[in-house]
Amino acid sequence: MKIRYTWLLALGTLASCQYLPLQRSTTSTVQPSNNKFGDVTLQQIYTLQDERNATGLLPYLSNPNTSYRRHAALAFASVQDTTALDALQSMLEDSVASVREASAYALGQIGHNRSEAEIINRIKEEQNPEVQAQLLQALGKVGSAQAADFLAAYKATTPHALAGQAWGMYRLGLRQQQNQQVVQKAIELLSPSTIYEARLAAAHFLARTPKLDLTQYRRQLLNAATSDKAPEVRMATAQALAKVRALDKATFLSTIVQSDPDYRVRLSAVRSMSGLEFSEISKAILAALQDQNVNTAVATSEFLLANSAGVPAQALLNVLPNLLDARVRSNVIWVILKNSQVQNRVYLNPRYKQQYQNARTAYDKAHLLKALSGDINNHEFIAEQVFVAEEPVIATTGMEALILMRQQPDFPKRLEPAFADIFRHAVASGDVALVGMAAAAIRDPKLNLRSQYSSYTFLNQAQQKLQLPRDMETNIELQKTIDYLSGKQESQTPQNPFTHPIDWELVKTIHTNQQVLLRTEKGSITLQLFVEDAPGSVANFVELTQQDFFNGLYFHRVVPNFVAQGGDKRGDGWGSSDYSIRSEFTPMHYYEGYVGMASAGKDTESNQWFITHSPAPHLDGRYTIFAKVIDGMDVVHRLEVGDKIVDVEVLGLQPAVTSAAE
Repeated sequence: MKIRYTWLLALGTLASCQYLPLQRSTTSTVQPSNNKFGDVTLQQIYTLQDERNATGLLPYLSNPNTSYRRHAALAFASVQDTTALDALQSMLEDSVASVREASAYALGQIGHNRSEAEIINRIKEEQNPEVQAQLLQALGKVGSAQAADFLAAYKATTPHALAGQAWGMYRLGLRQQQNQQVVQKAIELLSPSTIYEARLAAAHFLARTPKLDLTQYRRQLLNAATSDKAPEVRMATAQALAKVRALDKATFLSTIVQSDPDYRVRLSAVRSMSGLEFSEISKAILAALQDQNVNTAVATSEFLLANSAGVPAQALLNVLPNLLDARVRSNVIWVILKNSQVQNRVYLNPRYKQQYQNARTAYDKAHLLKALSGDINNHEFIAEQVFVAEEPVIATTGMEALILMRQQPDFPKRLEPAFADIFRHAVASGDVALVGMAAAAIRDPKLNLRSQYSSYTFLNQAQQKLQLPRDMETNIELQKTIDYLSGKQESQTPQNPFTHPIDWELVKTIHTNQQVLLRTEKGSITLQLFVEDAPGSVANFVELTQQDFFNGLYFHRVVPNFVAQGGDKRGDGWGSSDYSIRSEFTPMHYYEGYVGMASAGKDTESNQWFITHSPAPHLDGRYTIFAKVIDGMDVVHRLEVGDKIVDVEVLGLQPAVTSAAE
């Protein structure tokens, strides 16, 4: 393999003369630390990453110290500045494999198509399997038709390279750059003889790539969905079966729903039933509503809400007494009201309103308020509850219900002015959730609300009241709506100010295998923090934990077979802090039980976090991974919306000891 390290070092020397004249040392001061950040130079590199200081980082790409070059390359995976493209491409020929691997990851994260040709050239010459894998994945993030041809024809010679090829194809699919040869290759990779990682990537490619018609691959998909030994592969291929047209589709999906031992596979098959007649799937759906796993029941009730046409109300009334979960009952009641005769709603509505008034918790009340939106005649009652609610989750869910009402195809035209006034009232309320949700509804082109407002000043007035960076998500929604109504091109999303630098003294007290105990009403969950991969996020989490910030909060969001999310003081998903921290992206993947920072976009994280139920590769490189579950995953799978976080404890922080760079 041709090595250009000497040339690169010379180039880097020139760069250092331009950007950082004093930074030429290959060694660094070492301070007491329980992790690698006792090395002051590594602190400097991560601080520059945190500051998004591309100019300051560039000289480190040519530093003689291998660790510093590698960490600087990884820093650009988060900074994502195109000024580093040429240097990173040159580093693909570095003499050290870990540096080449980091450079490949950074190029993929930057995502510029200018790197496509060089990445292809390096794949042809690279001999290290780990580097090959990272190059193949990067190609999927930057490539076009040429990359699709290359990935489809590539002959992997190692398991690492095969997995990289499959994930590269997955990345192409997310960007809709695949071709039929890539689809065919993904089908081939579903073979039981293929390694797990490649089967998983291929299954997710087939499940998540938009607009695929997989009818001709019915047999291979069905075999994988029913026979693969890994439930993560079965669930993804069950999801891909939605893209198959077959006369017996209801039959084979119903079989999966009623027979697979893993709830995540069962609910994936339910979701793939969209478009089928209820009469064909009723037995499986009604059984899934009463599934022993609450996540399957929730997902099935959500399926019914989204596919309510033709569902007989009486069939749901018959099973309603057996449904104990408030969220499941809410969605089923919505369908019952939606599909009931007018004369039946007369006695059903008072019954469910009384249940709303008697509900024990704010989350139960919120679920029932949404249920009432199944009947358009309840809109005034729901709007009243939205604007008098003391608990944010009730108001937020009520607004969600009103928007759902307005989105229905049979929404009565006579009520358009009334709903426009409700949305205006919400924007003027000053509540960040109501403002953001109403703003998003107002710009929905399908709702055609532009003509309902003679002036848009109420939106500007609401924007002026926001506090940034805390209210950044609402600010983004308002600005998009103002641009839309004004006929302007969408403004560039404003960057959050840099106000919360990494607390290095705290970081140095955190051990590389630091554990955190998360006690919930359902049981305890133990996390291991990744301080060396995401020091800023870990320090922020530890700091909030030491302040008892999370104690007594709730899991406000649980998406079956996706995530359980908590950390919000408001309890509705719209709560943030008076500061934001930076995103920290590394080559890790979201597998089952990984913990990530929630955000409204890059560099907007603060206090909300989530735990994954299963692999979620579409989050990789977009949401910071800062921990993983090492005990209590069974508890995670039982969590429901409204479950309380009793307390969070960082276990045994130790005094810092001397550490050196890796």
